[in-house]
Amino acid sequence: MVALDLPSAQEALAMAGRLAGRVGMLKVGLELFCAEGPAFVRELQKQVPVFLDLKLHDIPTTVRRALEAVLKLDPRLVNVHVQGGPAMLEAAVEAVRAHRAAGGRTELLGVTVLTSLDREAMAALGHAGRAEDLALAYAKLARQAGCDGVVCSAWEAATIREACGEGFHCLTPGIRPAGAALQDQARVMTPAQALKQGSTWLVVGRPITHAADPATAAEAIVAEMEA
Repeated sequence: MVALDLPSAQEALAMAGRLAGRVGMLKVGLELFCAEGPAFVRELQKQVPVFLDLKLHDIPTTVRRALEAVLKLDPRLVNVHVQGGPAMLEAAVEAVRAHRAAGGRTELLGVTVLTSLDREAMAALGHAGRAEDLALAYAKLARQAGCDGVVCSAWEAATIREACGEGFHCLTPGIRPAGAALQDQARVMTPAQALKQGSTWLVVGRPITHAADPATAAEAIVAEMEA
């Protein structure tokens, strides 16, 4: 899955065209969605399925209504912050299940601990323990509420799979091929390492989108995964 962290629809659609047939999904985050809106997502999905990475986090009613709006796009995946609590998660699950009952395909993921947070940042937020322990607790909460999986670091994927079951998805950002720069990610793994830990989907951004030849970079990562 490639993160389209690009500033405009024109650039994102051009990148999607270069990657079509080489990747399984494209991730549209807040920046691009706020800049270009739903019409852009509809156009993008003509080329590759979309993970709408909005990380919704609000009171239950607001999150449910926001999801009902974006589910009209029928993205492959959408997500909410687990930190919003059980009632918010249950409201999100209700919206997604109603959408699927009407013929939609969207699955719901809960965001555990952002991969940009290291132990120092966690402490500043009032969490004295390890990110891995908090991510596991959040994953269990998401599973109990009825989410289809979580967004987590690959460092937590194996533990979460063991606790929540094989059918519970682990989408892992912070994937960097060997030798790639970490940029703003703190807890990263290579594609091969992440697969061994039990990741369902791997999110790769700048190592592909900023490469001189994005298609070749994507193919190299797929080859590493297959090997």
